Amino acid sequence: MSDDKKSFEVKISVPFYDLDPMQIVWHGNYLNYFELARAGLFQRYGVDLYSYYDREKIIFPIIRTQTKHIIALGHRDEIICRATLADANIKLIVDFEIRKVGEKVVCTRGRTEQVAVRMPQKETLYSIPDDIRAALGG
Repeated sequence: MSDDKKSFEVKISVPFYDLDPMQIVWHGNYLNYFELARAGLFQRYGVDLYSYYDREKIIFPIIRTQTKHIIALGHRDEIICRATLADANIKLIVDFEIRKVGEKVVCTRGRTEQVAVRMPQKETLYSIPDDIRAALGG
């Protein structure tokens, strides 16, 4: 990932309730970690998708998620989840990387894709609104 791309990192201590019966993080909980980093990324660059809906009646549902589990995480692991904006033109595409604090080895990689949808018509817009694209540098 290039250093000139917009990114945000969040530090998380893996809680007990995120574990599955095998005592590793249940696969679905990685999406929660991604969400914390994605929300921080958008906030850092002044993009509030919730208030955007109030003003413009446009929502931004996630239409695709992708996760590659490389090294399992366990209870109390201190991790960094990094969200990096990959694109903000047709879709909001965010790439994720999770690694343990102080280590360079990547434990998890992921990606989410969001589109703009005008409500209440549920009309998919085939580009991200100009003001959001400008805020994110897309």
